[in-house]
Amino acid sequence: MRKARVLRVAAVALAIGAGGVAWAGCGGGNGGGSAQEGIERGTEEAKKGIEKGKAEVEKGFKKAEREAKQGVSKGKTEARKGIEKGKKKAERGVEEAERYGEKYAP
Repeated sequence: MRKARVLRVAAVALAIGAGGVAWAGCGGGNGGGSAQEGIERGTEEAKKGIEKGKAEVEKGFKKAEREAKQGVSKGKTEARKGIEKGKKKAERGVEEAERYGEKYAP
């Protein structure tokens, strides 16, 4: 799952970079600069996009990990509460059974 997200982010970043390279290489608005300069700028933009995407993915994974740990902790707490409730009900059941046995025992 993690690899799939990283690959998607990388693909998007490369697509953006390729678009930037194509746009920069058109020659219409680069002020008379060479196509090579446009390609280099586009490549740099693509690298920045990839790095930004990678940072966002890592940030997302850290957040997901924190939330998962919190969920596990909460789950343990809820399980303990459930166990305590179960013990109390069982104790009440035993006490009731003892009273019932004393009441109806010969």
